[in-house]
Amino acid sequence: MAEGTVTTSGIGKHGVSRLPSVDVDSYNIELKDDDGFLGDRASKGAFQQILDDWRKPLRKNGDDPLGKKASDDLGKSTLDEVLVGDDIMAAALVHGALEEFARQLAYVTQRFLKTKAWADTERIVVGGGFRQSRVGELAIARADLILKAEGLKVDLIPIRFHPDEAGLIGCLHLAPSWIFEAYDSILAVDIGGSNIRCGVVETKWKKAKDLSKAAVWKSELWRHADDEPTRESAVKKLVKMLKDLIAAADTEGLKLAPFIGISCPGVIDEDGSIEKGAQNLPGNWESSRFNLAGSIFEAIPMVGDHDTTILMHNDGVAQGLSEMPFMQDVSHWGVLTIGTGLGNARFTNRKTKDEEKKDKAKDDKKVSKKAKA
Repeated sequence: MAEGTVTTSGIGKHGVSRLPSVDVDSYNIELKDDDGFLGDRASKGAFQQILDDWRKPLRKNGDDPLGKKASDDLGKSTLDEVLVGDDIMAAALVHGALEEFARQLAYVTQRFLKTKAWADTERIVVGGGFRQSRVGELAIARADLILKAEGLKVDLIPIRFHPDEAGLIGCLHLAPSWIFEAYDSILAVDIGGSNIRCGVVETKWKKAKDLSKAAVWKSELWRHADDEPTRESAVKKLVKMLKDLIAAADTEGLKLAPFIGISCPGVIDEDGSIEKGAQNLPGNWESSRFNLAGSIFEAIPMVGDHDTTILMHNDGVAQGLSEMPFMQDVSHWGVLTIGTGLGNARFTNRKTKDEEKKDKAKDDKKVSKKAKA
């Protein structure tokens, strides 16, 4: 998109802290210590490195029960099979690496909880690709036990939806509520360092107005890391995926809203530009001359008979938002996403209008009692 082109989301602004049902207290925090970024200790690569460190002395003696394959080539399903397999030595090796990683995850979580933005956090959901495995689930559960053993009153739980779909479903919570009354689905985009996933998300609003029944109707995945495209060709491919989904939704008879929610790495400015954190995307997405939302709007100015509205937010925020219907029993909660890095976001639930009215009535009643006294 040319520099100076005026773009608008139509409603709201990108990357904002105040959303329809929650306040985003913080996201994309980059904590550091003497060894570098703390998030690097609890990433997918960190677990692979820990596993490799456990294997190195065994390899020297020819006693590595996991064989000759490199640690980063051992898939999640392979390690899950090892955990329940008959080779006790191999299972013990994976358990040892899992325990060490869980302690790192617990330590990093503690550091987040010590920040002002994460104070009073009651629950943390853990997403990202690492979560979608038995190894990941055990690491999360073990880190939760470690935190509780150290006296922290916080729950660490796996994200509910499949990590491949959580970011898409979370985009629903960027949309204004009127969309759910008039339409039954939206377009959503989840951009990652290796993949771009586009989908049509059904709201299921008539079944559950809190969007707890929402589901991905259809999605397309492109692993851009394999193709090493330019930024422009990546956007062109993304637009084609969206247009294909629009056609598919039309054929199916879905009432697709003129809305596209985008989940993207990095710090998202209100005008839709990416301030920082997009270094793993193809090309320079942080350029002042590039605006993803504007580029997509130019290519898809209308969905159906209405102007397209596009809203972007951080990918960690979007994954976390997918859990919002299930976080109504707490006030302050967060999300950690274990992938190439460690994504993070912290939320505070906003009160509904009915809750605000009840609180006001209680306050008025107290004032009345004091006046009478």
